[in-house]
Amino acid sequence: MKQVSKKSSFDLIILSRQSGLSSASFNSNSNPGFTIVELLVVIVVIAILATITIVSYTSISTKATEAAAISDLSNAKNQFALYYTEHSVYPTGLDTNNCLTNATVTPNPDTNYCLKSGSGNVFALTVATGSTYTLTATKSSNTYKVTNDSSPVVVAALICPNGFIIVPGSATYGTNDFCVMKYEAKQVGSTTTPISQAAGTPWVNITQTTNIANSPNVAGCTGCHLITEAELMTIAQNVLSVTSNWSSGVVGTGYIYSGHNDNVPANALAASSDDTDGYYGTGNSSSSGADQRRTLTLTNGEVIWDMAGNVYEWTGGQTTGGQPGVAGNAYASWIQWTDVTTPGTLSPSVFPSGTGITGSSTWTSAQGIGQLLSNTAETGLRGFVRGCSWGSSSFAGVLALLLGAPSDTNTYVGFRVSR
Repeated sequence: MKQVSKKSSFDLIILSRQSGLSSASFNSNSNPGFTIVELLVVIVVIAILATITIVSYTSISTKATEAAAISDLSNAKNQFALYYTEHSVYPTGLDTNNCLTNATVTPNPDTNYCLKSGSGNVFALTVATGSTYTLTATKSSNTYKVTNDSSPVVVAALICPNGFIIVPGSATYGTNDFCVMKYEAKQVGSTTTPISQAAGTPWVNITQTTNIANSPNVAGCTGCHLITEAELMTIAQNVLSVTSNWSSGVVGTGYIYSGHNDNVPANALAASSDDTDGYYGTGNSSSSGADQRRTLTLTNGEVIWDMAGNVYEWTGGQTTGGQPGVAGNAYASWIQWTDVTTPGTLSPSVFPSGTGITGSSTWTSAQGIGQLLSNTAETGLRGFVRGCSWGSSSFAGVLALLLGAPSDTNTYVGFRVSR
């Protein structure tokens, strides 16, 4: 058998040259490289695999964060339940160590009940009254929520129309988080489209019926409607629970600010785009100690203008009877909520005590909440008018309520839209 000799790479190169081939042409024939198309295919495949890996990791990470947050809230709910069993009320706050607090309880805070956050969640009691609570946990811009009568859930991110703010929902009034106009509704020209903006005076001389028809016209807003009674009471409960809205810095002590209501000037005011200028246009200031501040802050830090004073505001509430008040009063005069002898059957509750805030059942206009004008004998259709106007004085407040005919109009009655 003839033995085949092995040649070195150097010998092959010499042979190729002898046969008239260059080393370059020999290498291209024997060891072909990748074409541009092949390289592009490889790059695309790698990119697809990387995307799948990143998406899978993100999904797993998100689910892990969600599970940890819900676990933290479940544990917190157990702590709240034990606290209630011992003290007969829920906590109304958290201290810097996330220990549960309530001014009516001793010890306060109760260090036997402190919330633990294994996943680094930031807790906040968005609505807490002693008889109800809403606890949120925030992590990586995601929010999770539990209430005294519901299990932990993921809170879908709300995107509100321009000029609207987010209001935390309330277990008391059966509301989820919703959007509401930051300012009283304004009209530009003769349009039937309400707008929420600081500039301009409120849209007035409009009936409740027309408000209901126009409220869905807000630009870019699907589901917009005239604010409901449940939503109005949710806002009222929320702002009443915030210490900075009270003249003393303590809920229930002093008064909650009740807006432009002293008839100076004797007209409705435009608002300011500067939320720190809450006395805008009133001629008053924080240094004067006046109750005329037009801004109230919610538990989530949002600021709302003119929930009391400036102009009355229609809500979507209507009734054909069941009005609270004093028998025989017949719209004769405004009365204090504590003077009501006939509670009526309105739902949701319109009473201060319905908020569940400790001590609220004793509040009067001295606490800046406003008064009631009603007729317990009325059986005709009536609509709810809230907050009072620039000349209402002590009648004005976030719980002020007048019941009027849905067809009524006036230069001092406007409205607000929510979604």
